[in-house]
Amino acid sequence: MNDEQVRIAGTAPVGVDLEAGKKYAFCVCGRSQNQPFCDGSHKGTRFMPHLFTAEKSEKKWLCMCKHSKDIPYCDGTHKTVQAEP
Repeated sequence: MNDEQVRIAGTAPVGVDLEAGKKYAFCVCGRSQNQPFCDGSHKGTRFMPHLFTAEKSEKKWLCMCKHSKDIPYCDGTHKTVQAEP
């Protein structure tokens, strides 16, 4: 696999309890061992984490396929992508 391709970390979203005002670094490359958040595994690639701040404390469903049009949130795209073998 080319290091410049997004890796599908999962084929279903993951529910995460976000804290109001807290800053998060969402993994967009799919390489992190701390999914769905960044652990720096993107180093050496073109990828950078998606930084966001939770607007309120609530459970949100975050994208694991890394192809959502609403990153970091799941938009159902995982239903149309295939995980690597």
